Amino acid sequence: MKKSIADNIHDLFMQRHEVNQQAREFLHYIGPGILVAVGFLDPGNWAANVAAGSWYGYDLLWVISLSTVILIFLQHNAAHLGIATGLCLAEAATIYMRPLYSRALLISALAAAILTAIVEILGGAVALNMLFHIPIQPAAVLTTGFCGWLLWNNGYTKVEKIIIGLVSLVGLSLLFEAMLVEIDWPLAALDMVLPSMPPGSIPIIMSLLGSVVMSHNLFLHSEIIQSRQWNLQDEAIIRKQLRYEFLDTILSMGVGIAINIIMILVAAAVFFKNQVHVDELQQAHALLEPLLGSSAAIIFGVALLFSGIASLITVGMAGGIIFSGLFKEPYNIKDPHSWLGVLITYVFALILILFIVNPFDGMIYAQAAMGIQLPFTIFLQIYLTSSPKVMGKYANTKQEKCILWLIGAIVAILNLILFYEIIF
Repeated sequence: MKKSIADNIHDLFMQRHEVNQQAREFLHYIGPGILVAVGFLDPGNWAANVAAGSWYGYDLLWVISLSTVILIFLQHNAAHLGIATGLCLAEAATIYMRPLYSRALLISALAAAILTAIVEILGGAVALNMLFHIPIQPAAVLTTGFCGWLLWNNGYTKVEKIIIGLVSLVGLSLLFEAMLVEIDWPLAALDMVLPSMPPGSIPIIMSLLGSVVMSHNLFLHSEIIQSRQWNLQDEAIIRKQLRYEFLDTILSMGVGIAINIIMILVAAAVFFKNQVHVDELQQAHALLEPLLGSSAAIIFGVALLFSGIASLITVGMAGGIIFSGLFKEPYNIKDPHSWLGVLITYVFALILILFIVNPFDGMIYAQAAMGIQLPFTIFLQIYLTSSPKVMGKYANTKQEKCILWLIGAIVAILNLILFYEIIF
């Protein structure tokens, strides 16, 4: 029997209502991925992307594509751990591994977070220097103090809103600059999928990789995904959260890759085209003014400042997560262990900044050094998420293990190439 017009209208209305309900549910779970995406929109990315674009044009765009694919698999896997176990990567390592191994790995991860904080603080300080001519070291203290205050006075929900707002401003700023330059889109599209390693480019490649795939973000994602506080005893709820988390990760990483690509495209169109090799972000800021106008230079500085603040907030959280994980505790900014982890991350970074002569070089080499620690965190994560003892029925499948081990091998091989380049 055919349905009446009224029945068809009712069915369409119900389908639309269901789609709207699912969309509202998905929007409710957006947030953790954005906080993670900030990690590869940080000032270290700016330094690496500007260097890549000004020195090699579009040739290294493929590194961003490769890094993002790697990032999606790793971040989803880290979030999978948090959803299935209720533990972050640091807590799980402390609980399920021998103390000697877990402590060594977590201390190295905290060291990587400190290196990351150096990059973020320098980025914010350089931006303040560009915009207000504040010397680098006082600007570094101001940036760090402001981010520490934001963390201490705000919980997950407020931090997520702040980060989403800052990321939106960074993206809009860079989009404005991209509209001012002429880009060879067909060539850019080709270089996004065609690997090449120009002579002398390995440190920049490792810096690009280290600025996209970051070990502290794996710890961060496994913890903050738990802020939604779902019922771990209900399998249907867990599976729904895994689905929404994956969509959140894909969306957030998509935003991140778009912004990174825009950075390289602008640098290539403005500097490489004019045969200008950029050695520091202040130089990029100064050169933009005669080439694109004063507004472009100011927007560059403002976007860099927002990027530095947003990313320094998240790396402070990661430091707190890693340190509290050493004591088998979840992150809580008001807990002494979490707050001490934030302070260790920020204070040690500030001390090391005192010994950095060139902020741009400091960012590039700190990014490369972070990449050296990355394989250890990746292999730690694979070990934990592949263990039925840790994950139960949600342990990695054989196919997932193969993909994750391949990713770990790629990162490790790139590190070996970097060592070879440095030594020989």
